[in-house]
Amino acid sequence: MAYRLPPLNALRLFEAAARHLSFKRAAQELHLTPSAVSHGIQGLEAWLGVPLFARSHRQLVLTQAGATYFPRVAQILSDIASATESVPGRRPVDRLRVSAAPTFGLRWLIPHLASFQARYPSIDVTLDTVHRQVEFPRDGVDLAIRMGDGAWDGVNADLLVRQWLVPVCAPEVAAGLCGVEDLTGHTLLHVSDVAEDWGAWAAMRGLPAPDLQRGLRFDAIHLAWEAAARGLGIAIGRFPVVEDDLAAGRLVAVLGPPVEAQTAYWLLTDRAALRRPEVAAFRSWLRSELAAPRPGTDAQRPR
Repeated sequence: MAYRLPPLNALRLFEAAARHLSFKRAAQELHLTPSAVSHGIQGLEAWLGVPLFARSHRQLVLTQAGATYFPRVAQILSDIASATESVPGRRPVDRLRVSAAPTFGLRWLIPHLASFQARYPSIDVTLDTVHRQVEFPRDGVDLAIRMGDGAWDGVNADLLVRQWLVPVCAPEVAAGLCGVEDLTGHTLLHVSDVAEDWGAWAAMRGLPAPDLQRGLRFDAIHLAWEAAARGLGIAIGRFPVVEDDLAAGRLVAVLGPPVEAQTAYWLLTDRAALRRPEVAAFRSWLRSELAAPRPGTDAQRPR
């Protein structure tokens, strides 16, 4: 059967633009210019003979035809990507795209990537730290590392490492701390978008909750740690991603012992990608590296 198909690359442009309702965001995802996305979709509309978007200066809206077309195109592209990953004997691709939670990527993965490159010099890694839900295989991401409670639907989710919470601060701040009662005289550093922070730590230690209304607030864990390292207050540290800061002496764990968090780091993959050798290599390396003790932190590391 001779299929009458539109240009497949134009379908890819349409799917991304329809999902984002933005030519600009679709262009950023596909590493193109907004003009290239717009012209590609205009070509698809000309081929179909109907407009897919209603355009204005302020917003992009799917027409009725576009809204009907979009879910079917998205599913078909996803099926093609999955079928391609599942081809038996497919030649290994020496490229790996990893999406990591920002703090994990900055504080743990980047400092350890040299070890992966030394072991697998032929595999080129692309790392993004955009904190968003990854849609396999459509996003072109091979593996994602996310913090959560394990409730991941529709993907293969492997528990990477448990998190342990412990207050951390600069050495000069630690010198003035004798016990939990001293917290009232220090600035607390909060992270606004995490489920477990000072309140969770206190509850797990069986302590009265500190005054959660006072202190400095940040939208990312690594920013709170940077502020702590500069002597601005005390933050909640998280093993294992805080280990290199402890080993370097930038931060000191105080008011221990660490307590186990409800959240952990998980490795998410599309099930079809598990058969790829470069994916298997990264998973194996990640597990072995996380299990290895870090110099200078072994005495503090939770057992």
